Amino acid sequence: MARILETRSLVGGYGKMIIVNGVSIYVEKGEVVALVGPNGSGKSTLLKTIYGVAKVFGGQVLFNGSDVTYLPPEAKTALGMGFVPQTENVFPDLTVEENLEMGGYLIRDEDKLKEAMEMVYSIFPQLRSLRHVLAGALSGGQRKMVAVGRALMTRPKLLLMDEPTAGLAPKAAMELLDKLQDIRRETETSILIVEQHARRALEMSDRGYVLVSGRIAAEGTGKEILSRPDLQELFLGKHG
Repeated sequence: MARILETRSLVGGYGKMIIVNGVSIYVEKGEVVALVGPNGSGKSTLLKTIYGVAKVFGGQVLFNGSDVTYLPPEAKTALGMGFVPQTENVFPDLTVEENLEMGGYLIRDEDKLKEAMEMVYSIFPQLRSLRHVLAGALSGGQRKMVAVGRALMTRPKLLLMDEPTAGLAPKAAMELLDKLQDIRRETETSILIVEQHARRALEMSDRGYVLVSGRIAAEGTGKEILSRPDLQELFLGKHG
């Protein structure tokens, strides 16, 4: 399989502070890859460094084989990279449909914009009935659906998801994670997800990486990582 994303010895952080130190990972086309680890390990910073929100101190980011290390986020979006931030991921004063339209700002053809919106509604049917509701009036789970849907409007080749279930009740969190398979099936989008529900994320992913103190501590299939007692205790917690 061809690699949609590859980082080579990537170093990233904020200001003068290095948080991600020499990380090399990859995502193959069509894969769902989980990035797990303890709080403060640099998982979110890694995604932000890849997308261009955090500062790159060294290393490379390759997207579809091209070096995009220092491209700004909007350029990466235009190339086919989507990003779902953990917070401030919807426009609360806009309706659900207006939020989706904002996500499709690169789409100039009105028919294609409608097609993209229908695709989002097919993945998240609940949003169709809420399309005229202000995003600020939605539940936490519904807002996360809007955030993911907005990122999908440009039909990205790769979707970076930063703790999409943060702040959600367990049932809503599991329902949102279950949607990842629908996204992969209906859009052929590859996914790199940072997720606090480590066990569930690894169970539903093709592969995973464990990040500790800004470095990769382990990698493998979800089953391989979950079978290691040392990772269960140190990095995933006893109950994942």
